[in-house]
Amino acid sequence: MSSEIRHSGVIESVSDECVRVRILQTSACAACKVASRCNASEAKEKIIEVHSASADKSRKIGDQVTVCTSRGVISKAMKIGFVLPFLLMVLTLVVVLLLTGSEVKAGLLSLGVLVPYYLLVWMLRDRIGQQVSFYLED
Repeated sequence: MSSEIRHSGVIESVSDECVRVRILQTSACAACKVASRCNASEAKEKIIEVHSASADKSRKIGDQVTVCTSRGVISKAMKIGFVLPFLLMVLTLVVVLLLTGSEVKAGLLSLGVLVPYYLLVWMLRDRIGQQVSFYLED
């Protein structure tokens, strides 16, 4: 099993510090032969911003490139985006339910705790972006 994740894409724009690459992200079954007859198949276009020394001026709009990242980076992003907020929500739900006995309060507060969490993630997006980054394969 490879320690990297790769996606082929096309360069959308190039600036001094950033290359924006459009990739087609597909689900596991999107490449299946019967995917056109199945509702489960799914494919989405995404724009990936590559901030690094590989964002050089030799790259041109329309060039085919490969965007790479490590599995560790993906794991960190999944923890920040899904695992930590889920644990925070469940912990809040249990604590408020035990303290108040009200399911309505527990449910509302467990959902409400996500607002400051994602606000904090948004405020720290530059710092997180330095740790969760992509690069272009040469």
